[in-house]
Amino acid sequence: MFFRDIKGHTQVKSTLVSMTKENRVSHAYMFAGPEGSGKLPLAIAFAQYINCESPVDGDSCGECHSCKKYSKLIHPDLHFVFPVVKKGNEKEAVSDDYIKEWRNIVLTKKYFNLNQWYDFIGAEKKQGQIYKHESQEIIRKLSLKTFEGKYKVMIIWMPEKMNPTAANKLLKLLEEPPAGTVFILVSDKPDEVLGTIASRTQQLKILPFTDEEIAEELMEDGLEEEDAYSFARLANGNLVNAFEIVEGSEDLDFFFDNFVFLMRNAYSRKLQDLIAWSEEMSRLTRQKQKEFFEYCLRMIRENYISNIREPKLVYMTPREKDFSVKFAPFINDNNVHQMAEEFDLAHSHINQNGNSRIIFMDLILKIIILIKNR
Repeated sequence: MFFRDIKGHTQVKSTLVSMTKENRVSHAYMFAGPEGSGKLPLAIAFAQYINCESPVDGDSCGECHSCKKYSKLIHPDLHFVFPVVKKGNEKEAVSDDYIKEWRNIVLTKKYFNLNQWYDFIGAEKKQGQIYKHESQEIIRKLSLKTFEGKYKVMIIWMPEKMNPTAANKLLKLLEEPPAGTVFILVSDKPDEVLGTIASRTQQLKILPFTDEEIAEELMEDGLEEEDAYSFARLANGNLVNAFEIVEGSEDLDFFFDNFVFLMRNAYSRKLQDLIAWSEEMSRLTRQKQKEFFEYCLRMIRENYISNIREPKLVYMTPREKDFSVKFAPFINDNNVHQMAEEFDLAHSHINQNGNSRIIFMDLILKIIILIKNR
């Protein structure tokens, strides 16, 4: 993977190239930024660059022995750690159990989020994590001598999903790193990473993509310019989200349909229908439940903004806009803050492994009351 294949991030790329040229490569980095900002491709491009035998113009050459292996993610000194789920009745799973699927999604999709990864490996309702046994695998791999490259590189995707035992063992490795090893932690939520781990990394803030960068990516994928810029605005800096919108993502349609169902039935006070709905929603994975609440928060915000008659400030799909023509007045000064707080609270409770049935039922009752505050 090359720096030139990743839109934007000029300053970050320049910093990484300068550090490499000046032999200031740190033993540990944290690439931190929001979902869909290209952190993982940047991390892989950096790993390829520092091991390239003949770098050219601030990028990998693509022709040397190292680059050719990196292009297939099979370099013996490149290692990955990422959230996985248990297979069958096994007690734990490690990243190498899914390395074939991992290489496949990285090489074919490049930009993807955690939920898409779970779907890709058929996680169903299981909640993935980086299990404690992974730390033994990390220690084993890094205890080996460097095979071919200048550096052994360990890319840890979503370190916030790391089991506490594994995190503490990683901390010891960061405190006394093996010679010639570079850790690259790639995090959507750096605040959830163990503080002592974060403090031992050199943090690079990866900003969201600009609308223009997203539009360029979409046009390269075949979209017309007008459509590309329209979808780019909706994506809000998230390239994964942009592709989902373009593809008419099933998740996006699912979230929209269920948001509409919740609001219409809350207004009509159809409690029995909502109770049945809450039972269905409680059976979703916790990841999908959290993403649903995040979607609801966005819809609350956009509908409230719609009321001030500034269309340039509204970021919604055509389906969402059609629904909001009549719905927006129900989100106003009298209820917007409380409604947003309720969805945020539900998200927080799910994140803390609360009982999802109770959380959804409580939310239903609150929305029934709040939606009448016009």
